[in-house]
Amino acid sequence: MITYFVVQSFTLGSRGAYIADDPVPATGAEHARRLAERLAASKVGVIAFSRSGDPATGEFEDATVLFMSGDLPTDMQEELAA
Repeated sequence: MITYFVVQSFTLGSRGAYIADDPVPATGAEHARRLAERLAASKVGVIAFSRSGDPATGEFEDATVLFMSGDLPTDMQEELAA
């Protein structure tokens, strides 16, 4: 099993749509939180999360949110609320 740590930030497009920036890999939970906190100052929304699983089988657990700030796309908000 492997755990991935990712920071995803969003920019607001000219028509009000959320645009996902390139995801940024992190080396661990604390690194992901620090990156997300820095991005939160300049982005409309940012989320840092981890996800564990087996790349060989494609089976992964649900993501664990490590940090969240600002506004996120509606579909992501709904998924987090579920």
